[in-house]
Amino acid sequence: MTDHSVLDLETGPSECLHQSELTRRALRLTPEDGIFRSAIAPLSLIRVSKTTPPMPCVTEPSLFVAIQGRKRMELASQAFIYDPFHYLVVSLALPVTGQVIEASPQAPYLCARLDIDLAMLGELLLEYDPGEPLNGNGERRGLYVARMSDSLIDAVLRLVRLLDTPHDIPALAPLILREIHYRVLCGELGHRLRDLAGINGQGKSIVEVIQLLKSRYAEPLRIEDLAAAVHMSPSTLHHRFKDLASMSPLQFQKQLRLHEARRLMLSEGLNAATASHRVGYNSPSQFSREYRRLFGAPPYQEIAQQREATTGNTPASLEW
Repeated sequence: MTDHSVLDLETGPSECLHQSELTRRALRLTPEDGIFRSAIAPLSLIRVSKTTPPMPCVTEPSLFVAIQGRKRMELASQAFIYDPFHYLVVSLALPVTGQVIEASPQAPYLCARLDIDLAMLGELLLEYDPGEPLNGNGERRGLYVARMSDSLIDAVLRLVRLLDTPHDIPALAPLILREIHYRVLCGELGHRLRDLAGINGQGKSIVEVIQLLKSRYAEPLRIEDLAAAVHMSPSTLHHRFKDLASMSPLQFQKQLRLHEARRLMLSEGLNAATASHRVGYNSPSQFSREYRRLFGAPPYQEIAQQREATTGNTPASLEW
């Protein structure tokens, strides 16, 4: 298991001031634990006042900026830790496990979560592509941690400031959102986004396959059919998908089913048999086995544990 947190970033005076102001504003805008959607549609603020057990979720393409505290994300047994020195990018819809590992009532975990607009990234690439490949180590996984820059934290702070002047949001928020996307694209690992945001290419095809799996997760699907839908060979699709998502397309579909069944049991109170049938399982025993393998306990036990562990406004199975 790999820890991708590297605490070697020198923090300059301006960055310290930005971080301090962001913390004050986030504390004021999050009066209690929970997820707070803001008046700027892609932006949410999150507050958690204690460390948490691992909580599985399916997260959409997002930028996570930790304002205070630390959080650990796990994808296919690989760990990524982010904090005020590092931001986390999820460039694909992915089933992950999140755990707040540094938080207290006196210093809660605070995070700004921003929905990533792949279309906006594509426009930026068309207009401002530097024309040379960005440096990278060849890894293409759709989740990564990168070092925070002063320019990115400054843009995030300016976006949060707009919440105090709602009349400025329509005119200024789109400009700052565009700047944030640009800063992430030009960041140290921005090369991970280029293929996904491009108009053509295999990365774009993987995004299309994920959308297909999300819309038809309860149906029987074959990799041959998925590959044909995006004009790829089954072997190419399998390898490219695994490079980005750390799992095969059919493993991805299975996890989508299990996460949706878990959501149905947590949010709608369905029993395991009904939830498993709703997401496409014909065998309750198979569902129970696979659920236990993914979440660490049988459905009834794991759901009870999550309800007991989850307090306040913090959901156990949504993106946070």
